[in-house]
Amino acid sequence: MAIIRPFRALRPREDLADKVAALPYDVMNSEEAREAVKGNPYSFLHVDKAEIDLPVGTGLYDRAVYEKARENLYGFADKGVFIREDRNALYIYRLIMDGYAQTGLVACTSIDDYLNNVIKKHEFTRADKEEDRIRHVDTTNAHTGPIFQTYVSKESITGIIEAYKAENKPCYDFVSDDGITHTVWTIRDDETIGKLADEFSSVESLYIADGHHRAASAVRVGVMRRSAKPDYTGEEEFNYFLSVLFPSNELRIMDYNRVVKDLNGMSEEEFIARVSENFEVTKFEGEGQLRPMRKHTFGMFLGGSWYELEAKAGTYDESDPQKRLDVAIMQNNLLHPILGIEDPRTDKRIDFVGGIRGLDELERRVGLDMKVAFSMFPTTIMDLIDIADAGEVMPPKSTWFEPKLRSGLFVHTLD
Repeated sequence: MAIIRPFRALRPREDLADKVAALPYDVMNSEEAREAVKGNPYSFLHVDKAEIDLPVGTGLYDRAVYEKARENLYGFADKGVFIREDRNALYIYRLIMDGYAQTGLVACTSIDDYLNNVIKKHEFTRADKEEDRIRHVDTTNAHTGPIFQTYVSKESITGIIEAYKAENKPCYDFVSDDGITHTVWTIRDDETIGKLADEFSSVESLYIADGHHRAASAVRVGVMRRSAKPDYTGEEEFNYFLSVLFPSNELRIMDYNRVVKDLNGMSEEEFIARVSENFEVTKFEGEGQLRPMRKHTFGMFLGGSWYELEAKAGTYDESDPQKRLDVAIMQNNLLHPILGIEDPRTDKRIDFVGGIRGLDELERRVGLDMKVAFSMFPTTIMDLIDIADAGEVMPPKSTWFEPKLRSGLFVHTLD
């Protein structure tokens, strides 16, 4: 029984939406963000990465960063860059990348649904990252970045959304610098809002696809606000957080590939022999690069050549939603036992390359600072759902979602 609720968004003027919209704060560092905002005083990075407006060297977690974020956010409102909706609304948010469209519903979801596991998770969170976003939400009094969630697709929800799109004009429609088309429709009529809320009330579970730290932080702030207001009713805005909900059948997860600095003291011949214990190894004779086309197969770039690896029987458990994941097969049968990478979260010998960068990047890294690269078959959205339903967590760097939601198009304030 998932709860969704409309909200009075703070959002950019139509003519400035393309300038405000920014990639999420956690996909770039401060130097990259400073470069990205040059010539664009409207970028939402001035809110989500406010250190860019402070002297170089200011600590990321300095109190001044959060205060600057608040100043910039409400400065946008005071200057008319942002407008405040005059009533509660939902939004339809469609992204088109390389001809492929995915359409989500922007709404507020319940912190109680998160606490009661109606909203399910598949990642651990780090305390320092949670604390950063807690301070950001609490100081700005707003959720500035939406939580990317999914649900098992439901034709009745899709039908309502598609009908509304067909009958109404969008409030935003622009192409971002990376070629992705962003289109937004505002739903203000109570009848459509009510229908969508009723349909989601029969959705058993929502699943966080991306944004675990933002979600956990939003919930923590909501709980803090409840403690400070013992007579809270549950209707206050701090009881809900900003989300975009996509049907599972429209989402694409890209490959998340691995590169490793060395062969753990082995020669190439010794390494291939060890790999052959758990994988069928075949030298790739085709042209170009080797992109795996099915589960339990991998590409390996070593010594200027590509090899296909196929996991042997007994190296995984198809009945276990975690152990059957290709990222787990790679970790449990090669990266850890052969290359000695026990914890890929902390080991400095391994790096990860999102599929959006292509297999050329793997070859480039091997030529630059790495010894071997592995191309992966993408994790599926149903893999993610199965893991979350089982109450387990994904291995690190399992999913790379594209296209990325833009921050700044919708802000949910907590009062």
